[in-house]
Amino acid sequence: MATDAPPPAKAEPHLPTTEEFVAVQESDEFGELRRSHRSFAFPLTVGFIVWYLLYVLLSNYAGDFMGTKLFGNINVAFVLGIAQFVTTFLIAWWYSRHAAAQLDPKADAIKSRMEGGA
Repeated sequence: MATDAPPPAKAEPHLPTTEEFVAVQESDEFGELRRSHRSFAFPLTVGFIVWYLLYVLLSNYAGDFMGTKLFGNINVAFVLGIAQFVTTFLIAWWYSRHAAAQLDPKADAIKSRMEGGA
């Protein structure tokens, strides 16, 4: 015989206070998480921007070089343009691996403690 009783209520997670957020933000553990992210993301971002600007500058000011045919109708500009897409996807893949291995475990530990009220 079925009853119309509502399902048991889930326990609500602990809602951290402002002071708890500030304490975590000032903790060494959070500082390490931030350093780990920045030491990976910032150099790659700068490197990719330089690579992109190099491509743009070569396209604008080195037309003869960029128009150099490599084989058939494929020239340097086309190869470097395709390389832009390839490096974008490689960086995204590399970052996702880095985040899964280095950032997510640290962030999950902090989150668990915050939601657990510890």
